[in-house]
Amino acid sequence: MLHIVNKSPFHSTSLQTCLRMAKPGSAVLLIEDGVYGATVGTSAEAMVRQAAGALKFFALQPDVDARGTSAKVMDGITLVDYSGFVDLTLEYSTSHSWL
Repeated sequence: MLHIVNKSPFHSTSLQTCLRMAKPGSAVLLIEDGVYGATVGTSAEAMVRQAAGALKFFALQPDVDARGTSAKVMDGITLVDYSGFVDLTLEYSTSHSWL
């Protein structure tokens, strides 16, 4: 399953809930303010790093760029463009948006 998170982990529990519910082998795509969950040096970093053993993490590059966090994306997060976003929806037969 592809889990899509668009809320900042500092203003919502969407990412935390997603990581608790996601099954091993699933993917998490961080978009919009959700990309803050991919940055180093934040309170969300440990949570994402712990889940990275069982889940694949992606972040939408245009949203990372728009928020000025390109230099702060943690290792293990794959940046994708809009075409990559579409590819992920094709690779995973189901998706769930965490609002």
